[in-house]
Amino acid sequence: MSRVLSGIQPSGTLHIGNYFAMMKPMISMQTDNELFCFIVNYHAMTTLTDGKVLRQNTVDAAMDFLALGLDPDRAHFWVQSDVPEVAELTWILSCHTSLGLLERSHSYKDKLARGITPNTGLFTYPVLMAADILLYNAQIIPVGKDQKQHVEITRDIAIRFNNTYGDIFTIPEPSIQEDIAVIPGTDGQKMSKSYDNTINIFEDEKSLKKKVMKIVTDSTPVEDPKNPDTCTIFALYRLFADKDRIENLRDRYASGGTGYGEVKKELLGLIWEHFRPFREKREMYEKDRGEVINILKKGADKTRAVALPTLEKVKGAVGLNYC
Repeated sequence: MSRVLSGIQPSGTLHIGNYFAMMKPMISMQTDNELFCFIVNYHAMTTLTDGKVLRQNTVDAAMDFLALGLDPDRAHFWVQSDVPEVAELTWILSCHTSLGLLERSHSYKDKLARGITPNTGLFTYPVLMAADILLYNAQIIPVGKDQKQHVEITRDIAIRFNNTYGDIFTIPEPSIQEDIAVIPGTDGQKMSKSYDNTINIFEDEKSLKKKVMKIVTDSTPVEDPKNPDTCTIFALYRLFADKDRIENLRDRYASGGTGYGEVKKELLGLIWEHFRPFREKREMYEKDRGEVINILKKGADKTRAVALPTLEKVKGAVGLNYC
């Protein structure tokens, strides 16, 4: 049984990119693995400065996970800031992390290129992520392709620390589903809250229809053949449809005579039906947010019992336990 860990940012409403890249794989692993799943509200602070929104998003993200099938009795499920040991470990790791390693972060450079004003938290984001992983001796880290480098940075930090102090940390491995490593948004770019191109998991029907129907396409006429491998609609369609339906659409594209508007309507139906079984449960949690908070607090207590021995071992190694 492997210890699997991943977290999700409550910087905005969770979308189908989050679902396929992280949430669905994590939930599927809870039966045969020791699952650690958390809401990374410290990370969200690098871009979100509205405290009221952060509080709301944190509980909303937890409700989404629970509605989609995460079982808090099987998993460790908590909010990042409810385990303060992670902040202490972050400082210790920061003192053992070179600036050059952080300066090579693709994610940081990408945000700078997009005009985001950098702050220290954004720059040291990989160190906090390393603490998130190493504190619990996680072995497998399911991540999107864009987060693979952060796991590699975690490995570098852990290896350097172990070389200095002995066998302290478990060296984690990233787990990436290559076939859905990048989920396209409505504009064809990677689906991201930053690009305002998302389709939310629990989108209401009217809003869902509006977003699906505005998915960007090329100008190929209805009667002409179309290329499924460059089509955003097809890329999203294959996430929800079974194998036979996907191949049928591929054949229709090759033959011509199928318009993008027709396929958008099919995609709309597939998305709506896929999340139908989860909506009632989501509404139940919405009516009892206090229960969601209780689940998270219990999860934090269970998780701290794992974190504390690791932190004490680290503090002993670096000399902070002086008596």
